[in-house]
Amino acid sequence: MNLTRREMVTALAAAGGLKAAQYQPILTAQIYVWTQQFNARKQTLAEGMAEAFPAIRRAGYSQVELVSQFFSPELSAKTIALLREQGLKCPVVYSGGAFHEPEAAEKSIGEILKLAETARPAGVRDVNVNPSPKPRQELKTDQELALQARNLDRLAGMLGRHGMRLMTHHHTPELKEKGREWRHQLSHTRRVYTCVDTDWAVRSGEDPLALLRESGRRLLSLHLRSGRSGVWMESLGDGEPDYRPIAAYLKKTGFTGYLVVELAYEKGTQVTRSLEENIRLSREYAERIFDVRA
Repeated sequence: MNLTRREMVTALAAAGGLKAAQYQPILTAQIYVWTQQFNARKQTLAEGMAEAFPAIRRAGYSQVELVSQFFSPELSAKTIALLREQGLKCPVVYSGGAFHEPEAAEKSIGEILKLAETARPAGVRDVNVNPSPKPRQELKTDQELALQARNLDRLAGMLGRHGMRLMTHHHTPELKEKGREWRHQLSHTRRVYTCVDTDWAVRSGEDPLALLRESGRRLLSLHLRSGRSGVWMESLGDGEPDYRPIAAYLKKTGFTGYLVVELAYEKGTQVTRSLEENIRLSREYAERIFDVRA
């Protein structure tokens, strides 16, 4: 009896002949906490990156997620040159953008396509977008959510033609009303991946592990940060959320996306060490909990 390829794959899987995807996440540093430091010191991005990029490399990272401002016309050449000098790759670039209003969406799509092209020489292959909330974090209407989903899917298709993927990040507005916006986007797009921010999930009253499960194969990235008693800690560590069950789930499912250490400081954060030391300790913690190497 001759079997089709599909029938053969099905038979092998049923017999245990196919292995699950190999667990191999990519540990990455996010630049955000450094921009907080630049602002506090009244440094420009150009001045700040000259300090931040070498420190990130010394802290043991080979990958960094940058925000769109680093690829502005004035800074892109300097950013790319300094990344190369330090042996850093930037696989993901993060951007905002409005997608729930027609004119604003067309502008956002054009800007993000240009950003992706500008950032490609830095090693960028994925774009992480946080759709802009409405003023005062008002809830988006059903019509606005539908338009947003269509525009995101359209942008994902455009990026896909250039070999890039689109994922979306969230803060708290998207998780209001039992994650209405987040879940609408997941169920009404086909080509858009997810970046689950574990800390913002906790702060919104959502279980980050539940968001990972709902994302399924479209989970591409996690932003990692730790809090204790509702206040951000200076480095990744034991606190909220508990990363052990999250790590166990990712191993079970053969996760191969990004684990992004995204520290952030707020009023109440006790800072006792240098930022370089804190991102180094965060890397060591992530390597231990998630069984990964930077």
